[in-house]
Amino acid sequence: MRYRLTARHFTPSERLKQYVQKQVNRLERYYRGIIDCEVILDEEKLQKIAEIQVKVNGALLTAVERSEDIFKSVDLAVEKIERQLKKYKGKLQNYEGERVGKLLSEKEAQAESETEEIV
Repeated sequence: MRYRLTARHFTPSERLKQYVQKQVNRLERYYRGIIDCEVILDEEKLQKIAEIQVKVNGALLTAVERSEDIFKSVDLAVEKIERQLKKYKGKLQNYEGERVGKLLSEKEAQAESETEEIV
């Protein structure tokens, strides 16, 4: 997974960089097919904004969170992306499961028709 951190209107501390890296690495726990992860941290007056964009095979998942604390914003954005990754992974599993199930049922139907012809 490629990882990029961009800070707008402020310079992030080393502690913040390490914290964001640690939080983003947690995302691989939920889905291993993450291609790219971009974290954009922004500061607007009293609001701290964390935006996370995760590119997975065929989709772009995005989460934006605002709060007074940048660490809280990062936590909330990571939680939102975690939920999106779980949902995405579930959809993939359902699709693959349905497809495999349809193929199996078609083969079973063919096998039954062949046994009926033999009898």
